[in-house]
Amino acid sequence: MKSATPINREHATNVGVRNYALLFFGCVLFHLAGTWSLPLIDRDEPRFAEASREMIERSDYVVPYFNDRVRFDKPPLTYWFQVVSYRVFSENDFAARFPSAIAAALTALSIFAWGSRLRSPRRPSALQACTGGNRIGWWAAIIFTLSLQTFLHAKAAVADMWLVLFVTLAHWSGYELLRDCLTNDDKRSTFNWNWWMFYFALGFAFLAKGPIGWTPLLTVTSTIILLREPQFAQRFKFGRGIVVILAIVSIWGIPALLRTNGEFFVVGIGRHVIGRSFGAMEGHGANSLGAYLLLLPFYFVTVFASFFPWSIKLPWLAKQLWRNRGAAVGARSDRPGNKIDNYLLTGASIIFFIFTLAKTKLPHYTLPAFPLLSLLLAWRWIDSETPTRFLKKSAVAAVCVYFALALFVAPFAAQVFPAWQLFRQSRDYLRPEMQFASVDYNEPSLVWYFRSRVRGWLQTPALRPTNVQRFMEQTGPRFVILPTELAGKIYPVLPNDWKNFRARGFNIAKGKQADLTLILKPE
Repeated sequence: MKSATPINREHATNVGVRNYALLFFGCVLFHLAGTWSLPLIDRDEPRFAEASREMIERSDYVVPYFNDRVRFDKPPLTYWFQVVSYRVFSENDFAARFPSAIAAALTALSIFAWGSRLRSPRRPSALQACTGGNRIGWWAAIIFTLSLQTFLHAKAAVADMWLVLFVTLAHWSGYELLRDCLTNDDKRSTFNWNWWMFYFALGFAFLAKGPIGWTPLLTVTSTIILLREPQFAQRFKFGRGIVVILAIVSIWGIPALLRTNGEFFVVGIGRHVIGRSFGAMEGHGANSLGAYLLLLPFYFVTVFASFFPWSIKLPWLAKQLWRNRGAAVGARSDRPGNKIDNYLLTGASIIFFIFTLAKTKLPHYTLPAFPLLSLLLAWRWIDSETPTRFLKKSAVAAVCVYFALALFVAPFAAQVFPAWQLFRQSRDYLRPEMQFASVDYNEPSLVWYFRSRVRGWLQTPALRPTNVQRFMEQTGPRFVILPTELAGKIYPVLPNDWKNFRARGFNIAKGKQADLTLILKPE
């Protein structure tokens, strides 16, 4: 067989670079569409966005604050990326969401690169690059990008997409370290590069969202055990690797623990990690034994919505995996395809299993498994020589629907966000020295929007109705946000120089309508 000429190699490189660029910028533009027209959604988005702004105000990039109080919920990586985004685009909704779009696009690139290295166990030569990239890689990246949960979180100012990116990189580098075992390929990948990427990805995954980012460790360990190849554990040098992870985490973690007298560990890990596992937080899940058992299949049901439209083919995928189960559960097999199935399926199953056992449940918690499911579906679809008609039609339909939602539905939906409406109406009257408070509506979006003009803090806890007049009678300009019906009872007639603004909408966090009035005292 003739070797490729330098011209052919150069052409292949140029095509590959173009495809990576096309995929990355295409994904970024797709995910950014409409992010400027929909206000930040309570409660997580405003909390992240405001904490990043307060980092800049305090020049403190170690301990995050929200509304002048330490925010222990998450490690700092997402805040740091949002700070960089604010420096470029200023402090606004678009800038708060921009890092998630970048993370989603980088995840798609990682999936594409990983998928392009998968080869059919039956027809390796028939599955070479398609327009510069392997068909498996292209379809895996498309499936992930157009999944409903990816569409939602790539446009959200939260930590999930950065977690997904680094968990995916760790799973990929773990696969590369085991590649000759999984594919029966005598050629091993470069050890140092993949080893370092594996542990660096795990370190940054922790900085994105905590210990859940370490699930790839369970994936590679389980794979080695299932394949009965204990000698491959030596490649990972787990002891040294854990030192690398701890070194990365400690660069931020030690100063954060010292500054908060250990509270970042007690609250961040104790309450927000362990607490979520053994109790339902913020009403997401169930605390009673009966309700807990009833919710055990939660993620195996919600995946059909979260992974839509591709979830339609999950039963087909399960059937394919069952037919090709030769190397499953430790059975020896010379067919590399089965071993790759096992690796991808093990990684996804571990994530589903962990969150199935946890008491706090939200549909997006299993999002880190979606790159693995996307690769598994694309890998088995192409290998089975199933026509791609369904994939193409689903992709086109998904793009059309998502663009319609982002560009046309989102601007109309913005009208039901009461904090955003009140801010738009009153912003010309807001002054930096103002203080503000609320009654029966203490959502984080109030802090995010009004603190863009006001340097004071939202009073916490929320005012009682009997304390509204006392608050407004204090010296200095201020305003209060309260239910319209209550506002009419407390102030049937406003003083001459005071202003009032009204907004009707929907409190998404509580799932109920909101009719609010802002009463403002200018001096």
